[in-house]
Amino acid sequence: MTFLHKYPKAAKVAKANFIVAFIALAIGGLFGFIQALHRTDVFRGFFNSGEYYTLLTGHGVLLALIFTTFFIAGLFIWGVTRSLDREPENMTFTWSWFWLMVIGLVMTAFTILGGLVPDSSIRAAVLYTFYPPLQAHPAFYIGLALVIVASWMAGADWFWSYNKWRDNHPNDRIPILTFMALFTMLMWYVCTIGVAIEVVGLLIPWSLGLVTEIEPLLPRTLFWYFGHAVVYFWLLPAYYVWYAILPKLSGGRLFSDSMTRIVFIIFLILSTPVGYHHQYADPGISVGFKFYAMATTLLLLLPSLMTLFTVVASMEHGARQRGGKGYLKWIGKLPWDSPAFVGCALAGIMFAAGGFSGMINASMNINLLIHNTIWVPGHFHLTVGTAVALTFMAISYWLIPQLTGRKLKFKTLALIQPYAWFLGMTLMSNAMHRAGLSGVPRRTAEPQYSGFEFEPIFGTMGEMKWQIAIGGTILTISLILFLWVIIASWMGGEKSDMPVDDYIPEPLSGVEHTPAILDNIKLWLALAIILVLLAYSFPLWEMVADGVFSPGALPRPS
Repeated sequence: MTFLHKYPKAAKVAKANFIVAFIALAIGGLFGFIQALHRTDVFRGFFNSGEYYTLLTGHGVLLALIFTTFFIAGLFIWGVTRSLDREPENMTFTWSWFWLMVIGLVMTAFTILGGLVPDSSIRAAVLYTFYPPLQAHPAFYIGLALVIVASWMAGADWFWSYNKWRDNHPNDRIPILTFMALFTMLMWYVCTIGVAIEVVGLLIPWSLGLVTEIEPLLPRTLFWYFGHAVVYFWLLPAYYVWYAILPKLSGGRLFSDSMTRIVFIIFLILSTPVGYHHQYADPGISVGFKFYAMATTLLLLLPSLMTLFTVVASMEHGARQRGGKGYLKWIGKLPWDSPAFVGCALAGIMFAAGGFSGMINASMNINLLIHNTIWVPGHFHLTVGTAVALTFMAISYWLIPQLTGRKLKFKTLALIQPYAWFLGMTLMSNAMHRAGLSGVPRRTAEPQYSGFEFEPIFGTMGEMKWQIAIGGTILTISLILFLWVIIASWMGGEKSDMPVDDYIPEPLSGVEHTPAILDNIKLWLALAIILVLLAYSFPLWEMVADGVFSPGALPRPS
């Protein structure tokens, strides 16, 4: 018996979320491929440079917001249902948030794609960072608002299940899969308050023409209140997989239950007060608050390093159970012929590299060297584009058989796919980072300047362009392989009561060694809110007092 047979209602909802996620991944990935060829001037036959910004918006929104949100919803339905051993409490409510999220997605996608229709008044070429002065059609903002509200309802659904479970288990500890899902959603609730206020209170009235002027600093700040924390909303489900499933795929067990809970608590507390590190170059925000954001951002290295230690220790335990010996020879005993394991492991390696470039972004002085250069997308293609996306794709090879009751097909292609993604991203991201150090700008279809030549620190500009184009092509081939394997397995895989070994063993250091205070949800949520108030209350009050709808009002001096 696998998940589909034990929890058929939850399996149906999880599959629906994954279908939408994979469609968004396919379209967003295609847009990324076209951008890579256009920007590098390798091939410009698909669209003109004006339409490039529509594709860039579609690439960012469909992958960073839609693919991730729907996949996370499917993953958490699987995890919460399984660990609490109960179906969702009310399927009408569960399907309500799913369809509300779909309606929001359709509205948002419709306005983005409208930009590709000649003379269309329905456009949303506002990029992923959708703050003024760029303005989209009102349906774009209303659609995003619906997606956020629906995601809140999804979280409420999982808290509902947890509360019902708690009634029958008053003295039990929160199961680790549910614990990680609930703390991720708590962080999501805290960080989405900013973007909800921005979209509903400022951008929708502005796009509808109810107000004609808007102070740009306030929506920028509200966006980045959300805009960096959302990165952890994407990353924590990847951590969810690395902590809960990767040790099992390695042949071992999770190293420590308490370490896992501590990491998620730290992310809840520190994720939101870091947004100002995206605004180091913005006037009107005190240097002291920017320094506060830098300190909290760098503190977030601690849970990432704890994760590195815990996950590697868990993998080493698995390798030694498989006969691994020595200081490093045990690595060879890991299951490098398993697509799910390989994808998760390579995603973790890429995330380590992304962590190093992230430290540059977080540092107030060095950040100015790479601010608004192509270094920045090079960084988040390592983190979101690989640590998150590759983990999601890889674990699909293990989850989809549980949800469909069908075995995986084309295992050789599935094994090639994560290696291809790793190679393609290595080429593309490496070139983006080096081009950023030379000052090549981001967010433009025409990165060259008239009468000016960039001076590369290492290599040549031509070689970097070709690396980006070739890397993007390999990534697209990898994406096609993934979709082909998933669709073929979903539609035509061999039916089985146990299509995959879905047993997850208990941690080496189990919940009996975990302090009870770590499960105190109210305590950690209160601490997170206090730190947010310390970071944002005074600066936001200054901006509001400066005039919300008065663009002529000068920002206060720092």
